[in-house]
Amino acid sequence: MTVALSRRASDVRVIGLISLAHGSSHFFHLILPAMFPWLKDAFALSYAELGLLMSIFFVVSCIVQASSGFLVDRIGARPVLFAGVGLLALAALTYSQSNGYAMLVLGAVIAGCGNGIFHPVDYTLINHKISPPNLPYAYSMHGVTGYLGWAAAPAFMVGIAEISDWRIAFLSASCLEALVLLVLWLNRSRLIDNVQERRADSDADAQASANSGQANSAFAFLKLPAVWLCWMFFFFSMASTSSLQSFAPSALLNIYGVAISAGSYFITLLALGSAVGILFGGYLTAKLKTPEKIVSSCLTLTILMCLLLASGFVPVNIIPILFCAMGFGYGVLAPSRDLLVKQVTPQGVSGRVYGIVYSGIDLGAAVGPFIFGFFMDAGLPKALFIGIALFQLMIIPTVLKVSSRTRAGVA
Repeated sequence: MTVALSRRASDVRVIGLISLAHGSSHFFHLILPAMFPWLKDAFALSYAELGLLMSIFFVVSCIVQASSGFLVDRIGARPVLFAGVGLLALAALTYSQSNGYAMLVLGAVIAGCGNGIFHPVDYTLINHKISPPNLPYAYSMHGVTGYLGWAAAPAFMVGIAEISDWRIAFLSASCLEALVLLVLWLNRSRLIDNVQERRADSDADAQASANSGQANSAFAFLKLPAVWLCWMFFFFSMASTSSLQSFAPSALLNIYGVAISAGSYFITLLALGSAVGILFGGYLTAKLKTPEKIVSSCLTLTILMCLLLASGFVPVNIIPILFCAMGFGYGVLAPSRDLLVKQVTPQGVSGRVYGIVYSGIDLGAAVGPFIFGFFMDAGLPKALFIGIALFQLMIIPTVLKVSSRTRAGVA
């Protein structure tokens, strides 16, 4: 009993540190979109130019994420984590000193480099330092802090910008990330993963494949169809989510006359709903063990809500409820999604697999705002919600296919 309690306490401490870092990365996803109205006026930018900034951020993050998984498997997760958090702090500092579009682009590149390391780092640490019975709850808490980071960013940035200006808001975000780095540094002994053990797992898996007559290499996992099905899941999921986060306030202004500041807080409600949903989703995943049913049911509900918003007939006082409900649906499916990825991940290469699979998040987040920025400039705000519904519809077949391959024992 004492050993079990000690193990649980260790799990709680580790997931707390990982979740803090993960929450800060999600916070930085939205510090730039939250300032779009201010930056648009300050530098006379179009919606397409603003959307391109987010595309740059996520394209860079996609490239870094796909490659950083190999680095995590080689040198360990901790040094890569520290570098990523430090780069996010530097990016916010760069935003705060911007004197034109070029510096905003530079800040987006730096932020993308910092953001790209988190999923390979986080999931490598979770899968190797958290005991198996606590994994669904670890995924749940990890996801909760991500959504809380999304929830905090609009309120934090808009609140500071309204009482001072946008430069002070970015500077405050930089200081906040520096504080996160300090906390992680002070607890660095808990963030050491056993690289040699993971390498031994990978070598054993390679030897087993060789004995069975199968070729194996550092890139052998790329031949697994389930890896790319998971990638597609994340691509369409984040293309819809990032587009909603970037342009929903402006779309609501044009469709329903909702003020930009109120629309920004609806994004906070979306994230808070997701945080609650992911807690329930962790419990549901642990009990039902049917991730494909959970994901498809939640996506069906969020698609219907997006189409309702696109109709233009929703009473304004109902819109906050819809955003909370959509967020709840996004949150419930997240632990099931993460469990599906773990089920198709070969031993010893978690950094590489998570790096590739979660790069779909970054590429989707790059494509979504870029596309919908043009629709917004063309005066078609309803196309935002219709397009998001279509992206979500395309997710359902991928998760059903992954689940069927997992049950059949074929990656």
